[in-house]
Amino acid sequence: MRALTEQDLHRLLDPVAVVEVIEQAFRRDYRSTAVLPARTHMPIPGGILLMMPCYDSALPALGVKLVTVTRTGIQAHYSLLDPATGTLLAAMEANWLTDLRTAATSAVATRHLMRSGASTLGIFGTGRQAWAHLLVFQKLWSFRRVLVCGSTPVATLDFCRRVAGELGLHAEPADHAACAAHADVICCCTTATEPLFDGSGLRPGTHLNLVGAFRPDTREVDDLTIQRARVVVDTCEGALAEAGDLLIPLAGGAISRSHFLADLHELISGKTRVRTADDDITLFKSVGCALEDLVVAQLAFQEGC
Repeated sequence: MRALTEQDLHRLLDPVAVVEVIEQAFRRDYRSTAVLPARTHMPIPGGILLMMPCYDSALPALGVKLVTVTRTGIQAHYSLLDPATGTLLAAMEANWLTDLRTAATSAVATRHLMRSGASTLGIFGTGRQAWAHLLVFQKLWSFRRVLVCGSTPVATLDFCRRVAGELGLHAEPADHAACAAHADVICCCTTATEPLFDGSGLRPGTHLNLVGAFRPDTREVDDLTIQRARVVVDTCEGALAEAGDLLIPLAGGAISRSHFLADLHELISGKTRVRTADDDITLFKSVGCALEDLVVAQLAFQEGC
């Protein structure tokens, strides 16, 4: 059994390689994959425990991620098992694995939904997910402009300074309205429970990735944003169980179930065409799928052998 620390995963996981294994996993149909439709939630003192198991016979691989969400923060751990014997192959600290696989999945969706000629990236948030998204996206695309909107001016400035110091990129602070109005690609990576901006301010052609809200009663964008957008989800089952960004307008009658045009498999495999014109607003709503964790954990294990 191998024990892999956060530092090990930073060393072993190349962001571009992570993007590729996630795209390959979703390109296949789901007949080889056994996964629960949504995270299993269990209350614990001061928080909640999330469990995300997955088995894929095509790899073959078996694993489960455990995540605790408490007032002191979020901690993730991954157990990779031998599917034939149940033997524990690796135990991993999985905070970075989670951050990276989420950003890489957004990048996969963006690759298939972003309009050509996009030049400005907008980031809502200044935490771990915001950093992971910027790290992955700057490896895949050369955006001429990066706009950052954090919860406070101080957090925004600190994040922009970190971007300059560690990535050598210039990032500009922006308020909510400006970030939404001027970005070609928007990544919402926040702990917001209410909409971050007015959907009327989005310009035609924008692509959005929503990753922050993962409960049915929380969201990062308003009804109008969802109504204007051509929507893709990672999995329909997960979205219908947890995605408040979609469930709230669905319950209120702002959209119908048919507003979800495709899941990631249908998008990536070409079964459904989502962007039909440069002026389309496209949106990827991610609630996280255990298949993403499994293929990235297996990649880390293979790279470490």
